[in-house]
Formats: sequence, structure tokens, C-alpha cells
Amino acid sequence: MSLWLGITLIVVALAAGLALGFFLARRYMMKYLQENPPVNEQMLTMMMAQMGQKPSQKKVNQMMSAMSKQQAAAPAKEKEKKKKKK
Repeated sequence: MSLWLGITLIVVALAAGLALGFFLARRYMMKYLQENPPVNEQMLTMMMAQMGQKPSQKKVNQMMSAMSKQQAAAPAKEKEKKKKKK
């Protein structure tokens, strides 16, 4: 009987550790990406030039504001999804 108890406790501890590790890593990466966005104006200008578009400052500013709005809206959408599931 104690063997099954030991095996069960090990499996439960492993599952709990995996779940906790996943959510902590996810939270860390979301915070990191929010503080350090992966694309800046210079990179956006280079990408637009490679695609054959003439990157004016107005276009670059529009793209950057659209990207920042999308990043800001992502956590709010997640909260809405969580509320709907409850």
C-alpha cells in the first residue's frame, strides 16, 4: 500500500511542478516582451524597404502605434476570455 502512495505522490508532485513551471515561465516571457518589444523603428524601416515600400516616417509611426496597441490589447483579451470561461 505504501508503494502505491509513494508512486502517486511522485506523479502528483511532477504534474504540479510542470504546471507551475509552465505558468511562471509564461508570465516571465510576457512581462519581458512587454517591457522589451522585439521590433523597433529602425527594424521596421528596414523591413519595409526590403518589401519594396518606401518607408516614410509617417508610415513607420503608424505601424509602430498599431503594433503597440495590439500588444496592449492582448492581455485585456486574455482576461476577457478567462471571464467568459467562468
